[in-house]
Amino acid sequence: MKILALDSSAKTASAAITDGEQLISEAFVNAGLTHSETLLPMVESVLGLARLTMADIDGCVITDGPGSFTGIRIGIAAVKGLAMPNETKCCGVSTLKATAYNLRYDNCIACCAMDARCSQVYSAIFRCFDGKVERLTEDDAIPASKLPEILEKYANERIICVGDGAHIAYQAVKDSFKSVSLAQDSRRFQRAYGAACAAVCENMDFLPPAQLLPVYLRPSQAERELSLKKAHEK
Repeated sequence: MKILALDSSAKTASAAITDGEQLISEAFVNAGLTHSETLLPMVESVLGLARLTMADIDGCVITDGPGSFTGIRIGIAAVKGLAMPNETKCCGVSTLKATAYNLRYDNCIACCAMDARCSQVYSAIFRCFDGKVERLTEDDAIPASKLPEILEKYANERIICVGDGAHIAYQAVKDSFKSVSLAQDSRRFQRAYGAACAAVCENMDFLPPAQLLPVYLRPSQAERELSLKKAHEK
């Protein structure tokens, strides 16, 4: 099954072509550019390197959240636009689960964290072993200070902080556990390839592109500010 996978859920962006779990071509950008500038050129690049067109793609995969509200919307809109002409089926994957797949051969507890700002992280905990990823907690938006409590039951296991908020998670837990470390830079950030692996390894359903929906764990800043304004007006 040939898959086009995309991630634009945070500051980084990536695109990958896989044949099942096998990586064929990949592009990754962490240059501070907007996803509207980078995402479609990366798609053209990975398709070109693989000598494929969208007509050759059997399924599209997108990280559907949590993450940047704008980034998630851009990614889902891009996948829908690419998939609809050929009615290519699509699959949304948790950004945090996709990130855990960076560590699936490390035999560790993956503390996946994304910077949610305001001293919070989007986080979920996974056990990675022998190429498999087991979810231990649900995706959530939490204060980073809660991570030591959540990880306490895994104190005797090797813990690796991964994701664009890994440094925040590490600072929050490093004094509480002996065997905690940061993922290597080359494997720290969420990647489209991880999303493709999650979709294939877990036999996720591929649905019509119109059914793709973003997953937000909290209201956007604009929605929060509007809610506060209305509360003050009462």
